Amino acid sequence: MARWLKRPWAQLALVLAIAGLGNLLLYLYFVFFLHGPRNLFLVFNLVLATIPLLLAWRLTVSLGHKRWSAWEPLLLTLLWLVFLPGSFFAVVDFTLLAAQPSSSLLFAAVLFSGFIFESMLLGLASIYLVHVELKKRVKAHTAAALVTIILIGVSYAVYLGHDMNWNSWDIMLNPGGFIFDISNLLSKPHTYPTMVRTMASTFLYIGAAYLIVWRSCRLIWHRGVNDLAAHIKRARHS
Repeated sequence: MARWLKRPWAQLALVLAIAGLGNLLLYLYFVFFLHGPRNLFLVFNLVLATIPLLLAWRLTVSLGHKRWSAWEPLLLTLLWLVFLPGSFFAVVDFTLLAAQPSSSLLFAAVLFSGFIFESMLLGLASIYLVHVELKKRVKAHTAAALVTIILIGVSYAVYLGHDMNWNSWDIMLNPGGFIFDISNLLSKPHTYPTMVRTMASTFLYIGAAYLIVWRSCRLIWHRGVNDLAAHIKRARHS
């Protein structure tokens, strides 16, 4: 067990699990001591947000011994793209704060922030995993361009979820209706005035968050490599 916990991603999984438990305890306090069973969507959205990270992790394992063009990595990538927006759609939950009881509005804000923040972290971590795999196979700027396209797609999906009431499960269960709405949006964008505004603001928000995560992780990784190199150099001279 101790050896397993020395792995960086195992440590991240443990931290996320502890944070999730903390959020769940806050939710249970809200339910049993404040205002009863409400806001269950917070728990559901957090569970939904774990799916992309699990798919991305499985994808990295699969890519360790298979080409990306094989059926398993392709299927995992497709499922990851379908469920990824769910991690970021949680930010829409902030719009429901106004419906919370005024007597515990601050507590509700903390509760919402905890669930939403962790949901976004799960999504950002899954994008990081895929980004690293992309960098192993294509040039850095190409990988960055692909990630940018993915973030634009996620921003569009957030708009679809908020204004058109679509979610990841609906896409799989009703693909015909989804394609119809998409084609209608693309053919008549002027009839949806909030689309560009929502997409642009969501993209800037998610993009900035991911850029911080990416640069922070790369900085930590490079520092670790430099420390290892220095340790090896000292060992050779000793």
